[in-house]
Amino acid sequence: MSPLLGLRSELQDTCTSLGLMLSVVLLMGLARVVARQQLHRPVAHAFVLEFLATFQLCCCTHELQLLSEQHPAHPTWTLTLVYFFSLVHGLTLVGTSSNPCGVMMQMMLGGMSPETGAVRLLAQLVSALCSRYCTSALWSLGLTQYHVSERSFACKNPIRVDLLKAVITEAVCSFLFHSALLHFQEVRTKLRIHLLAALITFLVYAGSLTGAVFNPALALSLHFMCFDEAFPQFFIVYWLAPSLGILLMILMFSFFLPWLHNNHTINKKE
Repeated sequence: MSPLLGLRSELQDTCTSLGLMLSVVLLMGLARVVARQQLHRPVAHAFVLEFLATFQLCCCTHELQLLSEQHPAHPTWTLTLVYFFSLVHGLTLVGTSSNPCGVMMQMMLGGMSPETGAVRLLAQLVSALCSRYCTSALWSLGLTQYHVSERSFACKNPIRVDLLKAVITEAVCSFLFHSALLHFQEVRTKLRIHLLAALITFLVYAGSLTGAVFNPALALSLHFMCFDEAFPQFFIVYWLAPSLGILLMILMFSFFLPWLHNNHTINKKE
């Protein structure tokens, strides 16, 4: 009887965690509707929408990470949740990036002014920290057995390889994701969201050695205490490496490949 009760309790806790994530999505959606109706200044509008989007992403990822730690023997279940919530974020966070690397990419490609980019970056970093402390406050209520308030204040280093391999992993994940983001723009919206969700799920699985965050704001929210204890390592892996991936992607698609194509065309003419 006790295993049955334990299973029922575990199922109830899992459903509560899923309910919390969906509640965050609904609340942030409602807040976005209000913001679009009430905020007419472009700067304030951009800041609030980016803040809400990053808050939603970080809070849901905190809860997803917690669930994955409770079910280490069932990685398929965790990856299914990653795919599902990637779809949810893709459908609800249209027009925002929730990722400093995405903002950097748009600024480098000339799709966003430096002023707007700075506002969005500030909103993402502030939101990342706010989501961390809001999640901690929510966990302190003890709604499930998984929620332990002290957990969020401990550094649980997710990097399980040496620094060079960790940098390569995050840079490659960032390169692949933002390349897809850039080149899937012409694909129909419904199909694009599924393709990006599938790619995110694959990268999370393939990049498990570092957590495959490829998002500096999300990394700050998830591993804030680790940044405090080992700032150089985490700065290099979770901030510089994804930025390097973005830079390499832009250099390749904007300069190297066009140059290679033009050079090949000239050689054929000769």
